[in-house]
Amino acid sequence: MAILNGVFTVISMLMFFGIIWWAWSKHRVKDNDEAARLPFALPDEGSDKGNRNKGYGS
Repeated sequence: MAILNGVFTVISMLMFFGIIWWAWSKHRVKDNDEAARLPFALPDEGSDKGNRNKGYGS
């Protein structure tokens, strides 16, 4: 059972570091920049812009 736990731990660590490597790789820079700007692309909650006839903002 201890060997199985060790194997599972090693596989989990490799998967974790693989995901980190993939997320920070150079070919993901454009997608990461785009995702970082998404919150600023949403309309403000208090403004009427884009919320007309929906019952938001008064």
